Amino acid sequence: MKNKEPISRRKAISTVASLSALFAMPAIARNRNEAYNDTKPLTGVPLPVYSLRREGRSRQFTTFDPKTKNKAYPIQPGEKKDLVNYEGAGIITRMWMTFSGWFWMYWEPDTYIDQTILKKLILRIYWDRNNFPSVEAPIGDFFGVGQCEYKQYLSKYLGMSSGGFYNYFPMPFAKGVRIEVENMHDKVIPYVFLNANYQALDALSEDAGRFQCLYNAGANPGSEPMAVLKTTGKGHYVGCCVSLQGKEKDYLSFLEAPEYFYIDTEDQSVPTMVGTGMEDYFNGGWYFREGEFNGMYHGVPIKDALRSMITMYRFHEEDVVCFDKSIEMSFINPRMANQLKEFKFSSTAYWYQDKASKLAFALPSKDKLVDWYRIRNTDHQSIP
Repeated sequence: MKNKEPISRRKAISTVASLSALFAMPAIARNRNEAYNDTKPLTGVPLPVYSLRREGRSRQFTTFDPKTKNKAYPIQPGEKKDLVNYEGAGIITRMWMTFSGWFWMYWEPDTYIDQTILKKLILRIYWDRNNFPSVEAPIGDFFGVGQCEYKQYLSKYLGMSSGGFYNYFPMPFAKGVRIEVENMHDKVIPYVFLNANYQALDALSEDAGRFQCLYNAGANPGSEPMAVLKTTGKGHYVGCCVSLQGKEKDYLSFLEAPEYFYIDTEDQSVPTMVGTGMEDYFNGGWYFREGEFNGMYHGVPIKDALRSMITMYRFHEEDVVCFDKSIEMSFINPRMANQLKEFKFSSTAYWYQDKASKLAFALPSKDKLVDWYRIRNTDHQSIP
């Protein structure tokens, strides 16, 4: 099947949004002594926005071709496409994506659309010429909402804003980066736009961690651990996004499950850290009694108690969770099994590691990528 012609400027999906320079990224120096005020890459205090002590040459990866004027790649069903394939050292400081397929397009009214493309379009990122991805997740989940719907929310690091998707987690690489998308939908042909700002470097600091994202999903009877993070090596965990649905409506007791961290140990009889409840971990109380909100480091983009649906995020900055050898994190409900009911979940965990590593969980099979009890119809305005 031949690719469709890329859409014109008039048919562009959405104008690229931008955020304020308020959230300046940490510096990446060739060695720690060169960094401003001994700032450590990725974990220290960011440089002031006015500071000129910055490394590298500002560049951008983009799907826009100035010669042909084509702005996006159509991804056919079953197709994998490299959006970026670059050799060298650098750090991605901002990633912006938009794609079609999840909303009705007035300019092509007969085009097949389906919200599940948000779950069936897969993002993979490979660091340093590795043959395994360090980031692998459905695009909707990677950007924070796994319920097969677009929901506008704004946080410091991830968000969905005015029709697009952004990431401000810094992503360093020493030898190269490859960004791939795969369309696992049978009918939808999304047109994918990408802009990724990066600083090209002569060499990367040896203590710059590699960004990792682990996806997990499945059904839970209510009493089993819900695993979010698992890896071996040295690094620090910086947050997660979790979407859940109860099988029965008007049920949110899965939020009773606190977080359990096991750090640098194989003994899981006693957790290294444990909380008081899932909503407490996400900085909320009483099952988020005040409803949906979004903040810089935590929020609840979706809460639909009647349909037993909720999506939450929390990012760690000053409170990163450090590990030297290994880390595991699960949410475990302390209630008796006969008091609990079945639910389904999907999650993305984000962390930095001393070197790129293989992910602990594989993606579900194609027929299990969309595995929810219900999907809300949330079509959006499509007229620019």
